[in-house]
Amino acid sequence: MNTNDQYDTAIKTCEEIFLKKTQDYGTSWRVYRTISVVDQIYIKAKRIRTIQEKGEQKIGDDMPSEFKGILNYAIIGLIQLDKQKDETENLPLEEVAFLYEQKVAIAKKLMLDKNHDYGEAWREMSQESFTDLILVKLLRIKQILLNSGQTIISEGIDANYYDIINYAVFGLILITEGKHSK
Repeated sequence: MNTNDQYDTAIKTCEEIFLKKTQDYGTSWRVYRTISVVDQIYIKAKRIRTIQEKGEQKIGDDMPSEFKGILNYAIIGLIQLDKQKDETENLPLEEVAFLYEQKVAIAKKLMLDKNHDYGEAWREMSQESFTDLILVKLLRIKQILLNSGQTIISEGIDANYYDIINYAVFGLILITEGKHSK
């Protein structure tokens, strides 16, 4: 399989979960503020890091499940950035699916452009690095929030979410390839 197909496969499993949860819960996540989305991703990334460091886990959700959750929360974060005004608005499933695919298309284009320039260097990286990079991106978002959403020279919150999506996909691809056992 090539990266393009692997990316689509990883995204498809995440999207299926996202849309099924939307059917179960509606868009209750619309009440999340940016910091809450960041904290949800942080919890999942921190759990992955703890499991990586301890070499064991006591709760059933495996690392692929956590990477999928990270990706889906990053999508929520991006949608929320666009639709901040009406936090109680329940979005129809069709609109949620459209918005999800829209955000994924942007993330995938970014991945393809970076893969062109970096020669798929991510394939030689460790799962631990993806986890650390996700945590760094979360800390950057928190700092941007402390700066009232403003940056002087750096990318904004959305760019950090897009990178988080791609790091989560890379982690899922490498796990699928058996390069990371968990």
